[in-house]
Amino acid sequence: MEVRDYECDIQGIVNNANYLHYTEHTRHLYLMSLGVSFAKLHEQGVDPVVARMNLQYKTPLRSDDVFVSKLGVRKEGLRYVFNQDIFRKSDGRLCLRAVVELVCLINGKLGNSEDYDRAFGFTL
Repeated sequence: MEVRDYECDIQGIVNNANYLHYTEHTRHLYLMSLGVSFAKLHEQGVDPVVARMNLQYKTPLRSDDVFVSKLGVRKEGLRYVFNQDIFRKSDGRLCLRAVVELVCLINGKLGNSEDYDRAFGFTL
């Protein structure tokens, strides 16, 4: 992905809140690559939501920087824990390290998503 001018603050670096967009977009792209549609899940009453995030800002990104966003996922009980790292492409420097915990609301109640488990390769 590439940093856009409007994502930067007066200091010329990416505003901290925009990293949340980067991590979410990465998760969406990952799910789409696995054939999972947020819209279809929602129609079925399944809504994955962020329950907790831990962010460590390491090296700032600037306008026009190209970056690589990587993730891994594991399951802990009902939580899906994503380890996400963002690296600046030009020099490989770590810019953000994030741990993002998602849970699924099924018809408004905390539950286990068979669709997520299947997509991520977790046994049911």
